Parts: sequence; C-alpha cells; structure tokens
Amino acid sequence: MLSHERVWAAIDALAERHALSASGLARKAGLDSTAFNPSKRYSGDGRPRWPSTESIAKIIDATGVSLSEFLTLLDGEAPLLRRQSGRDSVPLIGFAQAGAGGYFTDGGFPAGMGWEQVDLPGKVGEGAYALQVQGDSMLPLYRDGDILVVEPTASIRRGDRVVVKTAEGEVMAKVLLRQSSRQIELSSLNPDHPNRLFAQDELEWMARIIWASQ
Repeated sequence: MLSHERVWAAIDALAERHALSASGLARKAGLDSTAFNPSKRYSGDGRPRWPSTESIAKIIDATGVSLSEFLTLLDGEAPLLRRQSGRDSVPLIGFAQAGAGGYFTDGGFPAGMGWEQVDLPGKVGEGAYALQVQGDSMLPLYRDGDILVVEPTASIRRGDRVVVKTAEGEVMAKVLLRQSSRQIELSSLNPDHPNRLFAQDELEWMARIIWASQ
C-alpha cells in the first residue's frame, strides 16, 4: 500500500544508497536543501505533507535510478523510519557569509540553496537557521565555533539575545537593551566592547537567538 511513511522512507533509502543525507539528495536534484527535512514532512498541526511528483522525478533523474528501482523502494525494500518529531535541521551559515551581500533577504532569511545543514536537539520555527561564531569578539559568552540558532519570525523583547546586521554589512550578536520607533540600543556580550546605539534605518534586520551550542 502506498503511504506517506513509505514514500518518505523510499526517499531516505535512495539518499542512503548514494551516501547522501536527505538534504544532500535535495541539493543534488537542484531542490531547496530543506525540501526533504523531517520538519517539512508534517504541517504544524501534524497533518502529513507529501513530496511533489516533480521533486520525485528530479531525484530519480539526479541519481540515475530507473523508475522501477524507485518503485521497488516504495514497495517495501526501504525500512520505515520513525518520525523525528522532536528534532529539526536548519541551514548553517558563517558570520562572514551573513555579512556579505546576496546571502540574505531583506527580512533576514537565508537566500538560495546548497547550505550545509545542522541537526538540532528540538523543534524550531519555520525560517530558523544557524550561524557559526567566528573569532573571539563574542567571548566570554560565545566561543569560536559555537553555533547560534536564530529565528527571524520570533518576537523580540528587552533582554533577549539577538543577532543583527547593519546596513554596512556588519553582523554581530548582542543583547537588546531598549528599542523605540527611532533607535535601538544593544549591549555587547564582550565586556571589552561598548554598547551600540543605532537608528532604525541603520539596521537591515534583527533576529532573536533561540538556542546556542555552548
């Protein structure tokens, strides 16, 4: 019987055959790297989401398998995997990439495809992504190589840790001290760095840090 679980199990098995992750298979087929993420297989209310026939056609073409081979996987060769309802994976981006032009939309969401994925210990909201700390400017709180997960759609309140990008391309992790209709004041995580005061139009975007790999 064709089922939601069996279709996704076949896709996972096809990826494994070619030594790929689900994200790697999506990229190989020219799809968004998150297209086959576990979080994309169910809607927010738990209803199953099915892969499109176009995406299936693309992974068959990209891997060079025949339709009959893929149907064999659908027919039961692929072991069913448990739904990982407690985990998500998100795109991993370096701070240097975050500051460069063309990698983000105006709303602070990653642009394009082909990002490396990082697995998280829990669920996150749609649009979340990970930034990897580079250098020691965020010591003592965040070290070089730490992973910060930010969620552009999350509400931000005073005292929240945030990542901001300035109009000049500087990306930094700070603490929101206060925000008005005209200005934003940010506190530095590193005591050797002063607080920063910005006019609203001096920042491209600001997103709340919801998790860190400390």
